Amino acid sequence: MNICIVAGARPNFIKVAPIVRAILKAKDEGKDIDYQLVYAGREDDPTLEPSLFTDLQMPAPDIYLGVDCENLNELTGRVMGEFERYLQEYKTDVVIVVDDLASTMAAAIVTKKQGIRLAHLVAGTRSFDIKMPKEINRLVIDGLSDLLFTAGMGSNNIVSREGAELSQVYMVGNILMDTLRFNHSRLVRPSVADELNLEEGKYIVFTLNRKALIADRENLSKMLHAAIDAAAGVPIVAPLRGNARQTVMEIMDKVAAYASNSSPLTIIDPLSYLEFGWLTAHALGIITDSGNVAEEATFNGVPCITLNSYTEHIETVKTGSNVLVGEDAEKLAAAVGDMVSGQWKKCGLPDRWDGRSAERIVQILIDTNRNI
Repeated sequence: MNICIVAGARPNFIKVAPIVRAILKAKDEGKDIDYQLVYAGREDDPTLEPSLFTDLQMPAPDIYLGVDCENLNELTGRVMGEFERYLQEYKTDVVIVVDDLASTMAAAIVTKKQGIRLAHLVAGTRSFDIKMPKEINRLVIDGLSDLLFTAGMGSNNIVSREGAELSQVYMVGNILMDTLRFNHSRLVRPSVADELNLEEGKYIVFTLNRKALIADRENLSKMLHAAIDAAAGVPIVAPLRGNARQTVMEIMDKVAAYASNSSPLTIIDPLSYLEFGWLTAHALGIITDSGNVAEEATFNGVPCITLNSYTEHIETVKTGSNVLVGEDAEKLAAAVGDMVSGQWKKCGLPDRWDGRSAERIVQILIDTNRNI
């Protein structure tokens, strides 16, 4: 069985790594299984730092489609063209796509047009906001998929309500936990932690990626002010890149005098995967707009504030350490105040966050391939 795994952006590799290891293990055990890893972007993509694949202990992609553009419709079309050429050249029995990117949807559409089985990893996540491009991507991908790998019962219920047959849906658990458990003992304290004299459990990590949040500078400035005030002297460390870094730097430059009399917010260079993992695992708390970071916080039992009014990973709120504050500066200030004062809610690990999701996925692929 020849499997093609498609990654559309850097975060996908963190979820793909355990599947690659599980496939290689099955192959070593004599199973008829092999894979190729395809990346939608360029080989020189600046978000793919040289240490990423070493940190994740996985091979780099076999194929780079080389698509790099901002416009989502253009990106979708170009990925469809390049991925169609790939499938025509390489014999493929099943394609695994990850998450909900435009490139993921493009690969899914081409896969089905070529008559090849499609598996969706992290199926059934929904914001229930059809105005979001990613929500459209999720609906299309799940609707096309032959195998839907979900992280929990909530996602199972969603895809079942939308018409997926029970025989297509598999609750495999949270694949991100496989990577976290595998790398937990390998995390590396970054040198910047020493340079800033950071003490474990006495700093807050801030991350920012969402374009809509970055674009509204006035509100983002209010939120940064609120977080700094409420932190009450606890340092805030922000590993940022690209437009997020530039925007926050400009905002902080305008309030430099204000910030110097309060809790410092220090922007640092992006960290390697293992360094970032250490920084978040040992923090007092995290402020983020990333679902993956919120999941990691729940795994580590670290208080987490998500700058959004919803999350596709509701188990991080219901069971885990995550709270939602939307884009509301007052709610953010209140949550940071609770974080700093130690008045956080009790939390635990959701079901099937056991680090064995990749094993389940590979076994399902082998079993279902026999039945074709």
